[in-house]
Amino acid sequence: MKFLSINIICRSKINKRVYISVKIFILLFKKIIIKSISILALLFFAKSLFAFSYTLDDYAKKPFGNVLFIRHTLAPGFGDPQNFILDDCSTQRNLNGEGRKQAFRIGEKIKKAGIKFTKIYSSQWCRCLETAKYMNLGKIDTEQGLNSFFQGIVAKDKTISILQKRLKSIETNHQFVLMITHQVTINAITGINVPSGGAVAFKTNSGESREVRILD
Repeated sequence: MKFLSINIICRSKINKRVYISVKIFILLFKKIIIKSISILALLFFAKSLFAFSYTLDDYAKKPFGNVLFIRHTLAPGFGDPQNFILDDCSTQRNLNGEGRKQAFRIGEKIKKAGIKFTKIYSSQWCRCLETAKYMNLGKIDTEQGLNSFFQGIVAKDKTISILQKRLKSIETNHQFVLMITHQVTINAITGINVPSGGAVAFKTNSGESREVRILD
């Protein structure tokens, strides 16, 4: 009986130690999680602050890279209709009135900043060509490598390969180029997502990129 009592007491002490150890572990784990979340939030905030601190005026004074990607301006909707035909704008998702105004404002801001490009390329999609048209910055050349592969209308690998060849050519010829394209294309090259009318400066020699704020 005495042995049983001692055994129970020992087990009780062990269980208490285990309980305390588990509780300490949980508290430490919670602290680590909270600290990790705080660090991630800080990094995200710093990245956002860094990106939005680089304005078009900053870019004009000290250009970053040799390519400026601009996503087409506002075109309400998602993707393109199933009856999409490349040469028929009526079968595509197009700019609305606000999108045309945005494109015009972007063009005016670029002109006012004194930025001049040696070449201007656009996706063959109508919303990109119309964005380039309303920006009114010069002659526009279409580029297959800037087309949208979002819905598989064109093959992603082939499209990116074409674009990479164009980017290599831009580096070789020391050009300063504007490219009007789609979110998926910009993200595939730079890793950055931008809203309609958003811009990303890109270095062809290193692959570095930086978001540029144009529209307020």
